[in-house]
Amino acid sequence: MTVETFKPKAAGNALRRLYYFNAGFARAPRLRRILQLAGYDLTLGLPARADSIAVWGRSPFAGRGEKIASWRGSQLVRVEDAFLRSVRPGRIGDAPIGLMIDTVGVHFDGSCPSELEVLLQSADLDNPNLLARASTGIARLKALDLSKYNMHAVGHACPAPGYVLLIDQTKGDASLRFSGATKDVFQRMLATAKAEHPGKRIVIKSHPETNLGLRSGHFGPDAGHDLLTTPLSPWALLAGAAAVYTVSSQMGFEAILAGHRPRVFGLPFYAGWGVSDDEITTSRRSRRLTAEQLFAAAMILAPTWYDPCQDRLCSFEQAVDQLEAETRAFREDHAGHIALGMRLWKRGRLQQFFGRYTPLHFAAKTEAAMALAKNSGKSLLVWAASAHPQITNTAASTTVYRVEDGFLRSRGLGAALVPPLSLVTDDLGIYYDPSHESRLERLIACPCPPGGEARARRLMNAIIQSRLSKYNLGGAGLPVLPPGHRILVPGQVEDDASIRLGAGAVRSNLGLIQAARQANPNAVLIYKPHPDVEAGLRPGKLDPASLTSLVQHIASNTDPVALLDAVDEVWTMTSLLGFEALIRGKPVTCLGAPFYAGWGLTTDLGPIPARRFQNPDDPAQFRPNLESLVHATLIAYPRYYDPVSKLPCPPEIAVARLQSGDIPRPGLVGRLLAKLQGRFASHSALWRR
Repeated sequence: MTVETFKPKAAGNALRRLYYFNAGFARAPRLRRILQLAGYDLTLGLPARADSIAVWGRSPFAGRGEKIASWRGSQLVRVEDAFLRSVRPGRIGDAPIGLMIDTVGVHFDGSCPSELEVLLQSADLDNPNLLARASTGIARLKALDLSKYNMHAVGHACPAPGYVLLIDQTKGDASLRFSGATKDVFQRMLATAKAEHPGKRIVIKSHPETNLGLRSGHFGPDAGHDLLTTPLSPWALLAGAAAVYTVSSQMGFEAILAGHRPRVFGLPFYAGWGVSDDEITTSRRSRRLTAEQLFAAAMILAPTWYDPCQDRLCSFEQAVDQLEAETRAFREDHAGHIALGMRLWKRGRLQQFFGRYTPLHFAAKTEAAMALAKNSGKSLLVWAASAHPQITNTAASTTVYRVEDGFLRSRGLGAALVPPLSLVTDDLGIYYDPSHESRLERLIACPCPPGGEARARRLMNAIIQSRLSKYNLGGAGLPVLPPGHRILVPGQVEDDASIRLGAGAVRSNLGLIQAARQANPNAVLIYKPHPDVEAGLRPGKLDPASLTSLVQHIASNTDPVALLDAVDEVWTMTSLLGFEALIRGKPVTCLGAPFYAGWGLTTDLGPIPARRFQNPDDPAQFRPNLESLVHATLIAYPRYYDPVSKLPCPPEIAVARLQSGDIPRPGLVGRLLAKLQGRFASHSALWRR
């Protein structure tokens, strides 16, 4: 399966004037921007026949535009949210990630055609690539637990399986008024469900806006049914349902995707195609479709999707990537965090990463932070190197997240106070400490989610083509290297936590060089000092004179990517450069136990934890491949922040920012602090990560 490059719907460069008579268009900058990118220029005034008029679906205010369109002979453009919208409803401020822009009708009005209905009735929905995208898309939404709104809690217990599920909707919603349903339809739906499933437990799911107190629903508490007002996962509810009943809710569409054949009492866009039991039918819908074909039209072909980070229209898959990042931030952060012992220069970026929905509370003292976390129900954020046993041992009732830099970090060193684009949070351990299981280890040990391997390959290719590494410092051009079998030996900061916790018998740069030379007496050894050491920010510089008999070249201030291109293999203790070498297809030998060792992808000479070993003779046992490792390490484990849009973002955006250099750098104060840090690096651990 390939993800097609997105092509805007609008032909040519000229924007078509789109007049509006509803203040909602003026108050919604995201809405205006998507329409502009789709080829429309929102305008005030009186339209001509050749112009268009925008109305919001079938809202109460749409009548103004409809009357003026009839009077002026202008085309109507009906706009609605796409079926993946945002984390929270628009009524509390979240902007949509996609729109349905319809010049024929509106998808929820079954009394007349819409662009979506035309697609479903006549488009080529048998294209193998399109169907593969649809199949993967359905699986991704299930695996990521994504729906139109995404405030639901993942992992909360649903009712015991076997219930009959009814979907409530909000009173007065246009999708009900134009679905062809009668006023008593919800009570009739409930009575039908009880009659068709006598004695079965009836569970009614309340609408998210009803749960938030924004709009009323049709059902209240009653002895004859269970009313669910907790924001539970739609996919989890559908998985446990024996039957599904709806009037016109989008969840009826999701029920079809989940394998149900729902009873539908209105005429929503998904009814009439042979995948539901319908109370109302129309002769316009004569085609028989599969769930994948329905999805292909409704989610891939019909909507206009928007990438808010790069401010451009995008594909369905890219919209899912973005919504995944935003939803993860909400689910992990909305209850709030107490950030313990975070240095002043880090706090701004930590607030941007983790305080989007509930501002972080910073605490300096361990006892006070733990007590506050316990009493408030918030989790504890602590920099991984500062996570003392006192925190993890006595905070049993509190979730403790250890925080560290991610693997696509910045253009510049953390020791130089350059803020990161990525951070990792780990509730089990931390990736560089093999003495305890980490969340990354669990992710590596599991198969990729749907579409994950292909996404990991695309990300690897982008990183390779963009010539990116963790810090992206660049460096001097590659010198002429001696001919022969070249081995890169990357230096490390010898008192770094990854060495203290993850190294084996060899724990120094000199020892690493000696081990590589002993095992490879005829090879060309190239030693690259660690950039923190070269910058004078951390101790550990080796005397070049002591290396003359061991290495052929010391690659000082040299671009690591250029070195990786020029060498045949890498020997390391625990350096991330070993992972970056794997991405580029280079053999790697590890003398320690970095996160990427022990999975069958490296030659391991260090003390690998037994839990990582797999039995190669057991075909039923999962063994990670490179794509699994990359997906876990660069997609599933870290979180990314886009400093341009100020939004959580997927790793693809971080790659684009690092490639373009469109990222912030330390100000004057930060540069002065970095100089002071380097001056006192050999005497103090104050600035160590």
